[in-house]
Amino acid sequence: MTATGQDHDHERLEAQIDQWRSYVQRHRAISPADVDEMTDHLRDRVADLGATGLDDDEAFLVAVRRMGSLDAVSREFAREHSERLWKQLVLVPDEPARGSSPAWRELAVVLALAVGAGVAMKVALSVFDTDALLMRNAPLMTAPFLAAYFAWKRRVSWRVVAALLVPYALLAVVLNVYPYVDTGSTVVLAALHAPVVLWALVGVVYMGGRWRDQDPRMDFARFTGELVVYVTLLAIGGGVLLGLTIATLTLVGVDVEPAMEDWVFPFAVPGAVVVGAWLVEAKQDVVENIAPVLTRVFTPLTTVMLLVTLVVLLGAGGLADVERQLLILMDAILVLVLCLLLYSVSARDSLARPGWFDGLQLVLVAAALAVDAVALTAMLTRIAEFGLSPNKVAALGLNLLLLVHLARSGLLLLGFLRERRPFGALVRWQTRFLPVYAVWAAFVVVAFGPIFGFV
Repeated sequence: MTATGQDHDHERLEAQIDQWRSYVQRHRAISPADVDEMTDHLRDRVADLGATGLDDDEAFLVAVRRMGSLDAVSREFAREHSERLWKQLVLVPDEPARGSSPAWRELAVVLALAVGAGVAMKVALSVFDTDALLMRNAPLMTAPFLAAYFAWKRRVSWRVVAALLVPYALLAVVLNVYPYVDTGSTVVLAALHAPVVLWALVGVVYMGGRWRDQDPRMDFARFTGELVVYVTLLAIGGGVLLGLTIATLTLVGVDVEPAMEDWVFPFAVPGAVVVGAWLVEAKQDVVENIAPVLTRVFTPLTTVMLLVTLVVLLGAGGLADVERQLLILMDAILVLVLCLLLYSVSARDSLARPGWFDGLQLVLVAAALAVDAVALTAMLTRIAEFGLSPNKVAALGLNLLLLVHLARSGLLLLGFLRERRPFGALVRWQTRFLPVYAVWAAFVVVAFGPIFGFV
């Protein structure tokens, strides 16, 4: 075998080991030190098997099989990747993972935290007597309970928890001490951007404090998409159930509206977020099978929607006359494109060769960039004609971030399709840029009020 061929085989082996390591890291009961030890053990097994005459692929498969007989996580990894013969090599029966909490105990913790989040929301409804105050503080009531679940689940150190309490407290102080005008733009912007900051703090807990690492960041991005799926399903199912209950009780003359407003909704909304997070954790393998299906369904639909939006914008006449509501909707569409891209990247096999769906994603990104360029032009035109405002600056900043993020993603995706760049480069770009959105959201919350006079 030539030196070039040996280098290629070695790179492929390293990619397979990295994929296995990434899978093991997602098993929350295993510490980073244990993952390092298991990876070293796997490398040693591959080297020993290679010395007997097996090539790298054969040695890796056999080594994973033997690791599977020793560790439930490696066995699960082998079962999941059946298209690569993992399933044929792993024949040991299922066993509960050592060190994991019994299912009933975790369910009890989740239910207690869900009820706690509901109680906190109920208290917020009674304490904050204006819609503006409630809008600012409602996310502050829910986030600690979701973070508490992950802190318990990941066995996060008290040092990490204490470090996160500082930005949480600062955020709470800013939202409640700043002299906002209740009907002003800056208070609305603060209320809209504060959940992004809180979600970043929850993400640090989800990652067990390892926020600098690439794989935990991508895991959190994947978790976010899966949580949206589950919460949506819970909302639909709960809505149907409540609708039937209300209809039945109304027929017998019972007025349930006060009970719904005072008790059901305050407990159901934050509770659904906590329960949804538990469902994602408990049924992760099921959702990962759903993720590729969702991306393949919504990617072409979103591409068509973007192209229609682009035509509408170009035919709208003077860009300064474009309605502000339409620009806001475009921002929402672009965020949806970014979420689809992240979701598909997180669900894709990084070792697979470029395919038609990767080309479709490039078309999606190109359409999003075109829409973003038109939106930016419209915003700059409106600013030049009508001047600056908090809403315009916030929308402009978000569009600039989306432009940079999507443009670089498009270039990396094009390089991957031309087989000049590995898929891992695209993954690394997503995980490195995501914290920028949290920084921008924090800037909006902290700085926009003083800059624009809290109006």
